[in-house]
Amino acid sequence: MSLNKKSVDDFSAKGRRVLVRCDFNVPLKDGVITDDTRIRAALPTINKLIGDGAKVILCSHLGKVKEGPNEKESLAPVAKALEEKLGKPVNFVSDYDVTGEAATAAVNDMNDGDVVLLQNTRFRGKEETKPTDAGEAFAKELADLADDYVCDAFGSAHRAHASVAVVTKYITEKGGTNAVGYLMQKEIDFLGNAVENPVRPFVAILGGAKVADKLNVINNLLEKCDTLIIGGGMAFTFLKAQGYEIGKSLVDDEKLDYCKEMMEKADKLGKKLLLPVDSVTIAEFPSPIDAPVDTLVCDVDKMVADRESCDIGPKTIELFSDAVKSAKTVVWNGPMGVFENPTLAKGTLAVAKAMADASATTIIGGGDSAAAVNQLGYADKMSHISTGGGASLEFLEGKELPGVVAADDK
Repeated sequence: MSLNKKSVDDFSAKGRRVLVRCDFNVPLKDGVITDDTRIRAALPTINKLIGDGAKVILCSHLGKVKEGPNEKESLAPVAKALEEKLGKPVNFVSDYDVTGEAATAAVNDMNDGDVVLLQNTRFRGKEETKPTDAGEAFAKELADLADDYVCDAFGSAHRAHASVAVVTKYITEKGGTNAVGYLMQKEIDFLGNAVENPVRPFVAILGGAKVADKLNVINNLLEKCDTLIIGGGMAFTFLKAQGYEIGKSLVDDEKLDYCKEMMEKADKLGKKLLLPVDSVTIAEFPSPIDAPVDTLVCDVDKMVADRESCDIGPKTIELFSDAVKSAKTVVWNGPMGVFENPTLAKGTLAVAKAMADASATTIIGGGDSAAAVNQLGYADKMSHISTGGGASLEFLEGKELPGVVAADDK
């Protein structure tokens, strides 16, 4: 997959109708946006196009839209937030048809520098269909509204959806440009290049609950990195594969052979694979999740059969932190324990602190790691925090992302 893509800086947008696929999939409570991070992340690209004198047509999905179009998943609150942040009117096309007569009329009425926001792309019900299905018709209708296309929705880049990838075919047919926005460019620069062209030593840290969620990531990163650190619940399948007692800790018995294979692979490639040497154990899982809980630290060769490991211990914190300190590139995906509980967040906090203190390019691969870093107050100390959960993982797996592939090469 070529990572050298045309960006918004590589074509003249003045007087052009530019369709921008954003990620406005924001959390809503009673119609109010509770976290506007994704809207703020889209502003640099939108402002650049407005400044260039483009007619800016924005589109995005919101929610899963399982029961058809509805006002709870309308982009109306996003339009309001955009108006405040851009300091100018945003013409919201509330029509559930998304690309119908109302959208065409709104686009026809645009002057240079104007902004139109289309309704939730998933209201059409064709957004997620395979390109060979009715998604083609929707993609063509989106392209009919525009001259050029900019993808700035990394969180959706791993999906070959109508508004993410299929639309580019029809933009190309009419001689238009398919580019990436600043947010997408940043993801490609940091996440893509960290994996493909890292400054070494390259340390990758994987956590989270299940080995099964990260099978291909582990396999791919072992070939790319110098040290692979495995923490979180998934570490205990590796420890059990080594013959250790793991008590009531999370385990995926079907993946024991896979873990053995990965440890052999690391050995063969001369890579370091670091696993916990001690862990913080509890007798009962806290309910609610952030309730006070009594803990006992056990070395991994002295685990107690009736206890569950829910965080890495102090010796492991030191081991993992030392590896991070010596790195020049660090990629982290997945917490070290049950970070939602203050008592069981120390391992995750320590890894975040080690990354914040490291003189390295530090990249957080979206999902729970991003939530943890934000929650623990280290977000501004990282080089890059990815905006895509699934997309970040697929990038780390070495997969081609349809939203990246579809953009024109430079």
